Amino acid sequence: MNDRQRFALRPERWSSPVVGAVVAAIAVATTTALVYPLAQVAPVVALGVVYLVAVLLVSSLWGGWLGVATALASALAFNFFHIPPTGRFTISEGENWVALAVFFIAALVASTLAQRERIRTREAQERRQEADLAAEMARLLLRGSSLDDALPVVSARLAQALELTSATIDLEPVEGDLRRIALPLGEPGNRLGTFLVPAALSSEALARLQERIVPSLEAILGAAIERDALQREVVETSALRRSDVLKTALLRAVSHDLRSPLTAILTTVGALESGPLSDQERGELVADIEGEAQRLARLVDNLLDMSRLEARAAEPRVEWCSVEEVIQVAIDDLALGPGTFALAVDAELPLIRADAAQLERAFANLLENSARYSGGHSVSVRARAVGGRVLVRIVDRGPGVPQAEKARIFEPFYRSTEARNGHRGSGLGLAIARGFVEANGGRVWVESLPGQGSTFVVELPLEPVPARG
Repeated sequence: MNDRQRFALRPERWSSPVVGAVVAAIAVATTTALVYPLAQVAPVVALGVVYLVAVLLVSSLWGGWLGVATALASALAFNFFHIPPTGRFTISEGENWVALAVFFIAALVASTLAQRERIRTREAQERRQEADLAAEMARLLLRGSSLDDALPVVSARLAQALELTSATIDLEPVEGDLRRIALPLGEPGNRLGTFLVPAALSSEALARLQERIVPSLEAILGAAIERDALQREVVETSALRRSDVLKTALLRAVSHDLRSPLTAILTTVGALESGPLSDQERGELVADIEGEAQRLARLVDNLLDMSRLEARAAEPRVEWCSVEEVIQVAIDDLALGPGTFALAVDAELPLIRADAAQLERAFANLLENSARYSGGHSVSVRARAVGGRVLVRIVDRGPGVPQAEKARIFEPFYRSTEARNGHRGSGLGLAIARGFVEANGGRVWVESLPGQGSTFVVELPLEPVPARG
C-alpha cells in the first residue's frame, strides 16, 4: 500500500514524542560540535543561526512544542559551549546577550512557522488521501457489481486503508457492543446502514473517522443503493417488455401456426364426409390428417418447452448417456425417411452427464431445421471428442444463413428470410435447442456462408467416467 492509498488513524511510530526528543538531542549536540570548526572562519555570535537547522527539523516533523524545547536547548548549548565565558551559563558582554536573544526569538519564529507549515502539509496530505479513498470506494460500489457483492470488498479495503483490525458495512441498523463501535450511516429518518469499527479506537481517531470518512461513505453508499434500485427497475422493465414481446409473438403463433393445421384437418374431415371415396383417396386424406395432427402436436410441445425454459423450470435430470444414442433417437422420432441424415460418430465416444430427453429434443429441432433447408440433400451429422468436450456438427447444403441473421436465429419466434419465403415453422425450434443445450452446460452456434450451407455446432462438456467397481 502506498502513501496515496493509506489514511491511517494511528500515528506513525517515528512521529512519537520520545523519538522526536532523541532526534532533537542528537541534532543539538551535532550542531554544537559543528560550531567549533566554523568559529575559525566566522564570529561566534553569528553562528547561532546554525542551530536553526535543528529547530526547523524538529518543528517540521514533531510539532511546535518540541521545536520550542529544541530552541531553548539550542540557546542553552550555544551559551554554555560557545559564548564567553564558556563552561558557564553566564554572559559577560552585552552584545552576546543581544545575539543570544535574537537567536532565541528567531528560533521561536522559525519553530512557529515550521509548525504551521507542518499542519498545512499534513492536512493537505490527509485531504488527498481522503479523496483517493473516496474515489476508490466509489469505484468499488458503483462499478456495476451488486451491492451485496461489493460491500465485503469495500469493508476490507477500508480496514486496510485506515489500518483497522476490522471494518464492516451493514445495510441494517446495528447496535454497538464491547468489541465494536456502531457509526450510523445516513440521517435518522433515512438510515442507510451502519459502519462498524473496533472499540479500541482513540477519541481523536474516532472523531476523524466521523468527520471525514463517514460523510463520504454515506454519500457513496446512498448513490450505490439508488443505483441498485434503478437497476432493479430496469431489469423489471426489461423483463416486462420481453414478456410482452413473447406474449405478442405467442398470440401470432397461436393465430397462425395453430390455425393452419386445424384448418387443414377440418378441411380434410369435410372431404371425408362429402361423399363416396376410393380407398386410395381415403388413405391420402387420413395421411394428411395424421401429418397435420403431428405438426400440431410438435407445435404444442414446442410452446410448452419454451414456456418451461422462459420460466427457468427446465431443470435437467442428469445421468450418464450416449451422444450417439441420443442423436439416433432424435433421427428415428423425426421419421423423415432413409438417407435424410448421414451419421458419423467417432469410435469409443465418451459418455456425457446430461438429460438425455432434453438433448434429444434439442437435436431433433436442429436436425429438423437442417433437413427443412437442405434442398433434398443428405444432412451430415458428425460427433467427436475434442479435448474436454464433445463436438457435434450438423451440416446441410442449403442456402446458408445471412451474416445479419446469425445472432438472431436462436431467438424465440424469430423466423429467417428463407422461412418467411415459404418454409413453415413457428420460430421456436432453434430457441428451444439452445435452451436445452445450455441447461445441460453446453452451447450451440451456427457457422455459415450464404449459398454454401450451414453448420450447427453443439458443444457439450465431458466429465471423467467413474470406474466400475
